[in-house]
Amino acid sequence: MNYDDLSGLRIAISDGLATVTLDHPPLNLMDGTLLPSLRGFVHRARSDESIRVIVFDSADPEFFSAHGDMGYLTDPEALPAATRAAIAAAPGVPVPDGMNILQVLSEEVRSLPQVTIGKLSGFARGAGNEFLMSLDMRFAAIGRSGQSQTEAIMGILPGGGGTVHMTRLTGRARALELILGGELVGAELAERYGLVNRALPAAELDPFVSDLAVRIARLRPEVVSAVKAAVNTVAGEIPRAAYAVENDGLTATIGPEVTQRAHALLAAGIQTRAGELDHERIVNSL
Repeated sequence: MNYDDLSGLRIAISDGLATVTLDHPPLNLMDGTLLPSLRGFVHRARSDESIRVIVFDSADPEFFSAHGDMGYLTDPEALPAATRAAIAAAPGVPVPDGMNILQVLSEEVRSLPQVTIGKLSGFARGAGNEFLMSLDMRFAAIGRSGQSQTEAIMGILPGGGGTVHMTRLTGRARALELILGGELVGAELAERYGLVNRALPAAELDPFVSDLAVRIARLRPEVVSAVKAAVNTVAGEIPRAAYAVENDGLTATIGPEVTQRAHALLAAGIQTRAGELDHERIVNSL
């Protein structure tokens, strides 16, 4: 299977382990480049028998993925264009009614037969965190990582699976706290709330994830798939209606006020590197 044409991704495959590195400067935005490339990778990897474990990380030590492209709120053509590109990246795979393309990617990643692992040593916000939450496991660096959903403060709701996966991982009360409060969650609180499997000292993150991924990759493929199927059965399937309610809520909340606010956020520095290092303060100040 060839993955060389997927812009914004660096992919290395060895001994059953695929390492997918997000490398889409300056912020690894979930935009019209990275979104189609991720969906294209997921589509191809699903039937790639050489891959048993997939580790997602970032080439940028400060950002896993800043968030979705703010152009989705300011330019009426941005999201439809990204959607068309993402649909083309997985030929023959339909987009279910009632789901937007970010939700589709989230569910397609979650349903991969391979084990997926997220390695977080920087910030993952908005759509970047939604993608991270769709993975089977997540490990975060203490003192360096941060996760947040600040969409509510911007006047909308997390519409890429954020309400679905945050609730699945943390429970109802904590999901409401994190989504409505928009707090940046460090690794240790993320571990306590269930957003990540473990919070690790930064120097231990790479060797820990590498060792775990290699051990899983060495297992018989049928064992991995059987275990994942059994665990998924116990955990339960996500009702399609949950995505539909989220998507309807997102559509209902987007309007002129949100577009105006998005322009103000961009003017204040959001979606610049300096601004994203101070994301929560800027968002809360407007």
